[in-house]
Amino acid sequence: MTALSAGDVALLVVAGLGAGTVNGVAGGGTLVSFPALLATGLPALQANVTSTLGIWPGYLGGVAGFRSEVREQPPRRLAVLSGAALVGAAAGSVLLLATPGSDFRAIAPYLVLGACLLFALQPLVASWVKGKLATLADGHLGIAAVGTLLGAVYGGYFGAGLGVILLALLGLTVPDELVRTNGLRVVLSLVVNTAAALVFLVAAHVAWDDAALLAGSSLVGGYFGARLARRLPAVVFRLLVLALGLVTAARLLAG
Repeated sequence: MTALSAGDVALLVVAGLGAGTVNGVAGGGTLVSFPALLATGLPALQANVTSTLGIWPGYLGGVAGFRSEVREQPPRRLAVLSGAALVGAAAGSVLLLATPGSDFRAIAPYLVLGACLLFALQPLVASWVKGKLATLADGHLGIAAVGTLLGAVYGGYFGAGLGVILLALLGLTVPDELVRTNGLRVVLSLVVNTAAALVFLVAAHVAWDDAALLAGSSLVGGYFGARLARRLPAVVFRLLVLALGLVTAARLLAG
């Protein structure tokens, strides 16, 4: 592995801050960290694994930012959905490691494009969830657990856009105020990322210098992103992230 240049270091610090902020607000931080790691010269599979480890602290920051909403969650709900997220994420991360690097390189641009679509639709999803929360009287915890497990498989495998998937799912099956639903989404995202990170720690080739640079700034970004989620008009920020994702997908498709 070649040493990181000063430009690479600056890029990864900024990317960690951006990824943590995006994850705190809505989910989709991988769309920031993954392209940055590719820009430093990492292969796609190693970049994905390193991104998971690098932005993990950002989820801790997000949970801290939503700590009031997290404390208000029923313990049974947290336990059931966290267990489903843990199992699904472990399965997804093992599936990723079983995928040859060349195969992942081939499907990565389509994963990025799909994540861009989810991220673009996030405001609509949030509005739709809010409407559903107003009409549902009872939750469907078993259905929510199955959906969380399936979403976590994707999260362990790639992860960008997982927050949007979880927000939509929880809005249908666990009626609550939108801000508390977002707090639950952050907790489940942390569980998914933790499970995947543990698998990658044991069995994957992580670029540790890159991951360390992402980690510190993503922790800060995650906390402030969660606080901003309540009040930030994020249109420009969202457009920048989408542009970055589309450029990354185009670069991967072009080889």
